[in-house]
Amino acid sequence: MNTSTAGKTTRKSAELNEQIQKLIPGGVNSPFRSFHEVGGQALFIERGQGSKVFDVDGNVYIDYVGAWGPAILGHGYAPISAAVSNAIKDGALFGAPHKLELELAKALTSTIPSIEMVRFVNSGTEAVMSSIRLARGYTGKDLIVMFEGCYHGHSDSVLASSSHKHSSGIPEEAASNTIRTPFNDLQALDSCLDKYDGKVAAVILEPVPGSMGVVVPEEGFLQGLRDLCTKYGVVLIFDEVLTGFRVAYGGAQALYGVRPDLTCFGKALGGGMPIGAYGGKREIMEHLMPLGKVYQAGTFSGNPLTMSGALTILTALQNPDVYTLLEKRSQQLFDGMQQVIDEKRHSSSAIQLARVGSMFAIIFADQPVRNYKDSQKIDEKAFARFFHKMLEHGVMLPPTAVDAACVSAAHTEEDIEQTIAAFRAAMPQID
Repeated sequence: MNTSTAGKTTRKSAELNEQIQKLIPGGVNSPFRSFHEVGGQALFIERGQGSKVFDVDGNVYIDYVGAWGPAILGHGYAPISAAVSNAIKDGALFGAPHKLELELAKALTSTIPSIEMVRFVNSGTEAVMSSIRLARGYTGKDLIVMFEGCYHGHSDSVLASSSHKHSSGIPEEAASNTIRTPFNDLQALDSCLDKYDGKVAAVILEPVPGSMGVVVPEEGFLQGLRDLCTKYGVVLIFDEVLTGFRVAYGGAQALYGVRPDLTCFGKALGGGMPIGAYGGKREIMEHLMPLGKVYQAGTFSGNPLTMSGALTILTALQNPDVYTLLEKRSQQLFDGMQQVIDEKRHSSSAIQLARVGSMFAIIFADQPVRNYKDSQKIDEKAFARFFHKMLEHGVMLPPTAVDAACVSAAHTEEDIEQTIAAFRAAMPQID
C-alpha cells in the first residue's frame, strides 16, 4: 500500500482508497479521477481554497486541475457560496419555472451573439447529447462528423465512430452514424462532407481540443470549418464545455470570431455548480419540445442553486481584469517553464508547451501536437514520472498525459514561482 508521496504522508488516502474500491468501481465516480494512467493511488481531497487543495492527510498542493475546468476563480469562491446558500433558503428544487432561469438565459443570449435561445441541463455530456439529437431532428439526417481526439462526454454518439470505439457497450448503429476526420485538416473535412453530402446532420468539435494535449486551431481552420458547414448545409456545433468562459468571456467563438449554429457549455459556466447548457439559432432551438418534436427533459435542469451560482460567476467574469490576470499568470508560468526547458535542453528536448488562454498542457513529445495522430506519440511513461515528481513538490496536475490543466484567477505570483521551481526540480529526474 503506497502511503507516501516523497516526504508527504498519504496514509489516510491509502486507507480510504482501500475502502472505496470495494463499493465504487475503481474507487472513483469518473475514471479521470483515478491514477490508473500514471500509477499510484488517487488522493482524497478534503477541501479547496483559492489556488490550493488540501488532502485528508493535511498535505497542501497548488492545484492546476481546477475541478477539471470549473474553478476558474479558484476553489471556495465566497460570492458563489453566499449566492447558493441564499438560494437554498427558498427551496432547492421546484420542478417549475423560476426567475433565476430567465435571468441566466438573458445573460447568455445578451453575451454570446450566436445564442438566440438556450436550454439548461446538468452536465456537458447532457448538453452535447441533446444538441446532437436536436441537430438530427432539425435536419432530418442521421450522420454526425466529429474530429479524432476531441472529447464530447460519454453518450453513445460521441464515443463511437465507423472506425473506432472508446468504450464497450456501444451499439453498432451508433458507431455507423458517427464519422471521424482529423483536426486542423480542412481538406479532409471537405472530402468527408462531399462523400456524405445530404446525409450529415452536424459537425461537432472542441474549438480548442483539451484531451490530446491542448491543440491550437491553425489559422483559418475554424473559419474554414464554418464555411464548409454553410456550403453543405450542415449544423456546426461548438463543444465549449471546457473552453466556454475560460479562454475568453464568451468562449473560443469570441476569441476566434467564428459563429457556430449551436454551442454546448458547462464547467466554468457553473462556477463549481453542476451545469450544462446548449443554445443557438432560434430556428433550430424551436424544434425542441414543447414547440417542436425533439424531446429533452431533466428534473434538476435549471435548478435554483445552479442558476444562482452561474449568475454569480458570469457577473464576476464580466470584469475584464479577471482575464487580464489569467493571461498574466498563465504567461508567467509558461515563460518560467520555457526558461527551464531552454536551460536543460540536453535532457528535456522532447517537451512541448501548449496554451490557449488559461488552458495549458505540458506535452512529452518531440513535436507539437496538431491532431490526434500526433498525440499518439506522447510519452505517457515520461509524463507519469513527471506527474509524481511534481506532486512530491506540492503541485497537482491532471493525472493524465493528454488532458488540459488550468490556471485560475486565484493563483498568485508566488504560486507560479513555486510551480516553476517544482518544474525545474522535476526535470532532471524524468529521463
